[in-house]
Amino acid sequence: MLLLPACAVAQEVKPEATEDWLRKPPLVTPAGPNRAPSDAIVLFAGAKDLDKWEHPDGSAVKWEVKGNVLTIVPKTKDIRTKQSFGSMQLHIEWKTPDPEENHGRNNMGNSGVLFMGLYELQIYESYDYRERIYYNGQAGSIYKQYAPLANASLPPQTWQTFDVVFEAPVFNADSTLKTPARITVFQNGILIQNHVAIKGPMVYAGYPKYVYHPARLPLVLQEHGSKVSFRNIWVREL
Repeated sequence: MLLLPACAVAQEVKPEATEDWLRKPPLVTPAGPNRAPSDAIVLFAGAKDLDKWEHPDGSAVKWEVKGNVLTIVPKTKDIRTKQSFGSMQLHIEWKTPDPEENHGRNNMGNSGVLFMGLYELQIYESYDYRERIYYNGQAGSIYKQYAPLANASLPPQTWQTFDVVFEAPVFNADSTLKTPARITVFQNGILIQNHVAIKGPMVYAGYPKYVYHPARLPLVLQEHGSKVSFRNIWVREL
């Protein structure tokens, strides 16, 4: 059997045979300071964007807005987007409050981002484990499922970022699961979740399992008794 050098085999294929001139990528202006990419859906950049959100009962948002900052008002419940989403790229900036104003596990900057209102990426004051929480409950965890690969948290009252790629689950025609949700997360520029397969919707007690749901659902920000602040929230649908 005659074996030809790799270069000889490659020369049998013309260069243009492997050139793609059909699928032209769209032009997108990248994000800049306090600016979303040109194809992004801006969910919050100031008071004008509050009409994109509501409480679960459909009422107007009761959280506090000052300039371009949205801060949780305890006991007012979660908020969700009026628009529904499936797979997405998300950018969100968040800040935990002064620890002197927070006492107890539930108040240590406790909040979360729930993709499709079901799959939680945890927000928590985790800089120095001042009040230790289980590792799959600290900031950057997929709550009660995956601890972050690294603790990339900054001190309290410091703005932090999550940059996330979320792939929505896919269900079969008979409502059984075809492919699970997957998530990749960068916290403050550090990879902390690497394309992990989410085990099911967030549950506090017990084990998660998938139950059929629509392909698009609202994004939820959790109110958990702590005055966590948010700014510069945008998504790109995938």
